[in-house]
Amino acid sequence: MTRKSLWLVYALVVLALVLSACARGTPTPTPTPQPVEQPQQPTPTKAQPMEEPTPTPVAEFKCEDPLGCVEIAPGDPIRIAYMLVVSGPNESLGVDSRRGIEIAIDDVGGELLGRPIELVGEDSLCSPEGGQAAAQKIAADKSIVGVIGTNCSSAAKNAAPIISEAGMVMISPSNTAPYLTDPATRSPGYFRTAHNDKVQGRVAAEFAYNVLGARKAATIHDGSVYAEQLANVFAEVFKELGGEVVAQEAVNVGDTDMRPVLTTIAAAGPDIIYYPIFIAEGALITRQAKEVAGLEDVILMGADGMFSPDFIEAAGEAAVGAYLTSPDFTAFAGGYQEFLRKHEEKYGEKPLSAFHAHAYDGTMMLFYAIAQVAVEDAEGTLYIPRQALRDAIGSIANFQGLTGNLTCDPNGDCADPKIAVYQITAAGEWNPDDPNKSPVKIYPK
Repeated sequence: MTRKSLWLVYALVVLALVLSACARGTPTPTPTPQPVEQPQQPTPTKAQPMEEPTPTPVAEFKCEDPLGCVEIAPGDPIRIAYMLVVSGPNESLGVDSRRGIEIAIDDVGGELLGRPIELVGEDSLCSPEGGQAAAQKIAADKSIVGVIGTNCSSAAKNAAPIISEAGMVMISPSNTAPYLTDPATRSPGYFRTAHNDKVQGRVAAEFAYNVLGARKAATIHDGSVYAEQLANVFAEVFKELGGEVVAQEAVNVGDTDMRPVLTTIAAAGPDIIYYPIFIAEGALITRQAKEVAGLEDVILMGADGMFSPDFIEAAGEAAVGAYLTSPDFTAFAGGYQEFLRKHEEKYGEKPLSAFHAHAYDGTMMLFYAIAQVAVEDAEGTLYIPRQALRDAIGSIANFQGLTGNLTCDPNGDCADPKIAVYQITAAGEWNPDDPNKSPVKIYPK
């Protein structure tokens, strides 16, 4: 295989430079809803193959970047890191993202600017403590250029300030809490390719009210910044639409008996329970709701933190009929089906969660930005200025990714958000890419 063919997919990165330069400056609830008409999605486009990028050559280089420079000796690798949850009950979320990173590395031939790419990683455990520990280890390694992660917003809340203070950048494939890109609380080195839950919460509420016909809703969160903020967005929009939020409850991560909370909710008589939490606790709520008097016919709805075959396995038959919000895979751009083919060929199975393509796009964005700012001196030493790298990511516009046309706003939101609602129609089945398999995309049509 020639070097040009290896860099075919990497053309996504190079073409984005040109595009970026042009773009800147300018009734009764029912478990089986009827589809509603939605605007047609635009036809996705693909980047065209281009020459492999080369670093800017200089005779001699003196680093004057305010955050310093990563110095890479001739022949040494460009080192990037991940901070993902790769153990415990939410392991599938992190493994799913790590595989997206690995396929991106494969697609550029395993090297960038003539250097091999080395991927190292830390387990951020989907917790504040895990995020802090992972970030401290990565921040101490000054050879790391950039980070893909975290998965969980609670981990990012602690990790992002540490990574930013170290002068590094991090691009999350699956953090969705509004807090993380709020101008008052965002860390300057933080970016994400995942949607903001201001979008996901609105879609969930509009679906519940307009399509399912729910008029009374209850919410449950688990105390995490992700779950609490997403539940609040849902509740606010549901009330805006004319609905009533009859209960807003919380459980703890690690709880196993959800019946007391569910009994309290049952007394309020909701049509729907929205619980945007994670796999273990979400599965327990799904199962135990069937055992609580008054909730036999209540509609159950979760979010992308439970969008995994692990949730289906843990919840069993009780999950059938439940809804989950997730990125809309049918609206992804050109190249996604080829990604799925590569994934199955490499790992022998379908993706495990919802954010593999977002991790791929985040990795390609990082490669793109590195290629724009890297400088090579006459001795063959490569320098990557850290503030310049941060600025290059922040200025990305019209980047043709798998998940859509990505543009970073001033607060680090770079996603092209497309949210769908899926319904679980069979226990023990997980194939969201097949319209005839479970979970089935219900909304939008």
